[in-house]
Amino acid sequence: MNPQRTIQREAEVRGRGLFTGGPVQLRFKPGPPGSGITFVRCDQPQPVQIKAEIENLSKRARRTSLRNGSVTIETVEHCLAAVRGLAIDNLVIELDNAELPSGDGSAQPFVDALVDAGIEEQGTPRQHYDISDVVRVTEGDAELVAWPGVPGQLDIFYELDYGADGPVGRQTHKVTLSEQSFLDEIAPARTFVTGPEAEQLRSAGLGTHLTYQDILVFGPEGPIDNALRFPDECVRHKILDLIGDMMLLGRFACGRIHARKSGHSLNHELVKRLIEQRSADDLFQQLRRPPSLDINSVRRILPHRYPMLMIDRVIHIEGDRRAVGIKNVSVNEPYFQGHYPRQPIMPGVLIIEAMAQLGGILLSQKLEHTGKIAVLLSLDRVKFRRPIAPGDQLVIEARNKRVRARSGEVACKAEVAGELAAEAEIRFVLVDAAEQTN
Repeated sequence: MNPQRTIQREAEVRGRGLFTGGPVQLRFKPGPPGSGITFVRCDQPQPVQIKAEIENLSKRARRTSLRNGSVTIETVEHCLAAVRGLAIDNLVIELDNAELPSGDGSAQPFVDALVDAGIEEQGTPRQHYDISDVVRVTEGDAELVAWPGVPGQLDIFYELDYGADGPVGRQTHKVTLSEQSFLDEIAPARTFVTGPEAEQLRSAGLGTHLTYQDILVFGPEGPIDNALRFPDECVRHKILDLIGDMMLLGRFACGRIHARKSGHSLNHELVKRLIEQRSADDLFQQLRRPPSLDINSVRRILPHRYPMLMIDRVIHIEGDRRAVGIKNVSVNEPYFQGHYPRQPIMPGVLIIEAMAQLGGILLSQKLEHTGKIAVLLSLDRVKFRRPIAPGDQLVIEARNKRVRARSGEVACKAEVAGELAAEAEIRFVLVDAAEQTN
C-alpha cells in the first residue's frame, strides 16, 4: 500500500506577496485522509475555503490563482510544488491575505516549514492517476505532451528556449520526481524575469517592492546583482511551476511529460485535458461495477414516477459531495412522438429535469434525517451543447456547491460518450416533506 500523508504539527511561513507585496502569514495544518489540499482565507468575515482544484482556477497572467466567489488566493504554484515534492496528500493552508508569501521566489521556504512540521503516514491508500493515453496541448510554438510511463512515477523533461538572442539561452533538464530529487534539483530554483518583463510588471504596479536580490532579473550579461544557484536554474524553476500546477488535478499525476516553452496557461490546459481523460477512465470502471443506487433505491428517494422519473441508476456517490447517474434514452419515451416525429430529440427541459433529479438525490444524502426534501427553485448558467437522441446514454454528474438551512445549490453536467451535452447550476429550496405533499 502507498499510504496518504500529512504533517504531524502546524507550521508557519511569513513574508510578502510576490506580485502584490502585501504582508501575509501562512499556517500549515494537518488534513484528514482523503481531504486533499485546501486553502483557507482567514481574514474574511467568515473563513473561506478554496480547494486546490482546476475548477477553482482564477485566470491570471504569470501565476496560478484560485477563487471562491469574490475571494481569491494568488500565486499558489510554489507552495503546491513543495507539497507534491514532499508527497503530502492532505493539508489545510490558512492565510490572512490574498497572496502567499514569496520568500526567495522558490519552493524552499515552504519545503523547510513542512519538513520542520514532520510528515506522517495516514494509513489510507493514495489514489494517484496514471496517465492512460497521449495528451498534447499547444499554444503558439509552446507545447506540452503527456503520455503513459512507469506506474506511480512522474518523469518531466523541459526545454526552455528564449531564442539565440535571449538573455537566458536554451536550457534543458530532466527529472524523475522523488522527494530527494525534488529537494536537490528543483525546490531551490527561483522565479525569474528578463529586464523588459520586470519593467512591464513595475509599470503595471506589480512587484514594486522587489529588489534585484529578491528576484532573478536577467540583463544582457546575465543575472543583475544576483548569482545563480544552478547554471540551468531557469529551466528547473519552470519544472517547479509545472509540478505545482499539476496538483490542480486533485491527485498525483504519474506518467511522462515533455514540455517546451510552456507557462502557466498551458499547464492549466493540460490539467483540464487530463481531468477529462481521468473522468472517462473512472466512468468506464464505474459502469463495470454494481450501481450505488439501483432503480428501486432511486424510487425510494425521489417522489417522481412514470413518465417523469429520469434517473435509471446512480453509479457512483461520494457522501453528499458528488453523484454520477445514468439516464438511458429510449425511442419508446412518450415525448418522442411529438418532439419530433421525423427527427426525435430529447427536450432540453427534460435534460434539465434529469440533472435536477440527480441533484435532489445528492442533497438527500444530507437531508435524509432532517425531514426536508429539495424542490427546484431556479436555474443559472444553463447551456445545451449537443442534441440527445434515442439510443444515447446520458451520464449526469452533480456536485454539491452549498447547502444552507433553507436552500441548496448543485453544479450539474450531462455527457454522451464523453462529450458535454448540457450543464447548469441548479438551486433548490428545502421544504418539509409534509409541506411538499400538501
